[in-house]
Amino acid sequence: LQESGKVSGAGGYGTLFPFVYGVLIGFPLSLLHIPLGETIVQLSGAWILASQLNLYRRVNEMCTEDEKIRNKLGLEEPPLWEWWALLPPPMDVVVGLRQVHFLAKYWEIKRGYGLSKDLVADDLFPFISLTDRLTLKQFFRKPCHWFWFTKDWDELDLSFLQDK
Repeated sequence: LQESGKVSGAGGYGTLFPFVYGVLIGFPLSLLHIPLGETIVQLSGAWILASQLNLYRRVNEMCTEDEKIRNKLGLEEPPLWEWWALLPPPMDVVVGLRQVHFLAKYWEIKRGYGLSKDLVADDLFPFISLTDRLTLKQFFRKPCHWFWFTKDWDELDLSFLQDK
């Protein structure tokens, strides 16, 4: 808002509260078999997913809108596929951690700090800090990016995981 004069989301509380209240109100109503309860819970889920899509889009913009920041992050393209927010658990969590990682690195650069070492993202779960933007097929084909204990594994040579 300060830099562009526009608002692209509801903010942290504006995103979280409708979801939390929707679940807190909708779930008991659905347990009591009040039809509106299930609708409220479903709307809460749709709200949080739409908010995640917007957040991923915004993180992509922030990480790539300034060439200096993009270069310091080591990015050639945006780090996230926004639609990955719609993936089922645990993939949505992994992509969420990737979003948090790049947002934190963005703010380190923006505030003039040196880039810090991120043990979890750099060593334990390398996909989180990977500067390449993998497709789902590439992600599943390359176990070396999954965990610290798979870093030496070869690429999976499965026909259904090959790019066409």
